[in-house]
Amino acid sequence: MTVKLENGNILLAGICPADDAEPLLRLVLNNRRAIVDWRACDEAHTAVIQILLAAKPELLGPPANPFLNRRIAPLIGDRRSGAHSSD
Repeated sequence: MTVKLENGNILLAGICPADDAEPLLRLVLNNRRAIVDWRACDEAHTAVIQILLAAKPELLGPPANPFLNRRIAPLIGDRRSGAHSSD
């Protein structure tokens, strides 16, 4: 699984398929203060991105994927990624 809870943080790693959306939602809802670490996220299905957009958890980034960093991180509010909405 590419979504897991580890040391109080939610980790997204590798290619996160649509099947990861439900476990991610469950983890975000049950761990409201958890930081989502997506530095090892290579790809994320739109269902996973939708969970992040809706929940707006604190993110630890930047994600491994440049597109996620440039286009998605600013929408979620990834203050730690260095992403810029003007890219």
